[in-house]
Amino acid sequence: MEVLQRFAAGDLDAFESLFRQHQRDVYRWIVRIVRDPAVAEDLTVETFWRMHRGHAGFHPDANFAAWLRRIATNVALDHLRRRRPYVELPDEIAAEPKPDSAVQEQTRVALRKAFAELPPRLRVVAQLGLVEDETYPEIAEALGISAGAAKTRMFRAVRLLRKKLQRLGVHS
Repeated sequence: MEVLQRFAAGDLDAFESLFRQHQRDVYRWIVRIVRDPAVAEDLTVETFWRMHRGHAGFHPDANFAAWLRRIATNVALDHLRRRRPYVELPDEIAAEPKPDSAVQEQTRVALRKAFAELPPRLRVVAQLGLVEDETYPEIAEALGISAGAAKTRMFRAVRLLRKKLQRLGVHS
């Protein structure tokens, strides 16, 4: 608690301490959203820069980890909004690569394309819920929205994914 009070007062040593303590978690969170380790490194730095600039607005009795995760989520969403709409998602990592049939490969490519075409605010909910298996309350807390809004966005994202996949010739 003392470190948070010092941080809120603008103490650089407190900032450095919080940076060292939370850097890994922020990086992991951002890489789960943007799916690019190199970009996540840059966005982690941006997150801590924004955290430092916003120190005066932080209340020491508040949940610091949730506040920082919200900043990280906003940084990642800003990046997704600025970046090109089609982004390759990495293949699943398997112990032994299995030969893909042409249909499986086409489905995988269509799914990546449909996923990347989602608007960023729906894509991040779908990423966190469908890929990362986060619960609605966790998604809501990370995005600073209600659980009901997270469910609504997930519903819309899934509906759009289905439409896009049907348009691409993939039927569920």
